[in-house]
Amino acid sequence: MSDKFELGMKVRRKVLGDAHVDRAEATKTEFDQPFQALITESAWGSVWANDRISLRERSMLTLALLAATGNFEEIPMHIRACANTGASQQDVMEVFQHVAVYCGVPRANHAIKLAKQTFEEMK
Repeated sequence: MSDKFELGMKVRRKVLGDAHVDRAEATKTEFDQPFQALITESAWGSVWANDRISLRERSMLTLALLAATGNFEEIPMHIRACANTGASQQDVMEVFQHVAVYCGVPRANHAIKLAKQTFEEMK
């Protein structure tokens, strides 16, 4: 495994938690192994591992981008990650208000619904 992969796995575990990563690794197959390596090295080992901005800021950016582009499936995962990155519920609401103004109320509304459900589940 490459250094980027090792770093990516370390950051991925820090942000998403061991339980999430262990579940993802347990379901990895020969078919999706190349994709898993790609995201571990690029998303986690390059982007998330870069220390120019904080993990809190990366969480906020990621949530905004997911909501803005209508990629709602990963929002709950990244809401749960906020517990590890330091992004607060107030931060998340600020993110989605920004999305509402610049990308549309329906997308922000759906993201807020998912965030509320996920925060409730996390209690």
